[in-house]
Amino acid sequence: MPSLIAPPLKESQELDMEREDRKRSRSLGKDFMCRMQCLFLHTSSIERLTPEEMWLWSQSLEKLLQSKYGMATFHTYLKTEYSDENIEFWLRCEEYKKIKSSNRMNSKAKKIYEQYIQTKAPREINIDHHTRETIKINVMAPTPICFDEAQKIVYKLMERDSYPRFLRSDIYRSLLDSTTTDCQRG
Repeated sequence: MPSLIAPPLKESQELDMEREDRKRSRSLGKDFMCRMQCLFLHTSSIERLTPEEMWLWSQSLEKLLQSKYGMATFHTYLKTEYSDENIEFWLRCEEYKKIKSSNRMNSKAKKIYEQYIQTKAPREINIDHHTRETIKINVMAPTPICFDEAQKIVYKLMERDSYPRFLRSDIYRSLLDSTTTDCQRG
């Protein structure tokens, strides 16, 4: 009878897997760069991304998220890290806070809870048990602030972990280089 337990990976297999991950990440980055450059080339000169705007992205996560291009770039970067559920959750919370209708708020709160908060949710975010349980209770009678604590936790996680890596990433560096080169050409 064949064994159901896989043998441990050899060091060479682990290295091959790491190389494949890096290739996939670079490939995603290159594909993203092509799409972003096409997008930027087809926008009016008023809307084009400038090195100054990209410099603002490097000042804080808040400034990055205030820029539509910054948001799109960061979102794509998070996909390469397999952590885009964080930005998606944060965005859903921003939309949720603007809801005025209690019926819509109830419906949206349940969707956010099922998608991001509940244990084993399809896009489960990394929050502590206490926060998860508090939200579980709050969703039964949702208010505009019922996701605030989780949103703060996710924001801090992105700010502390993903955002610094984003600023060092090939995606950010390549886009900054191409934007700077385009501006120098006139």
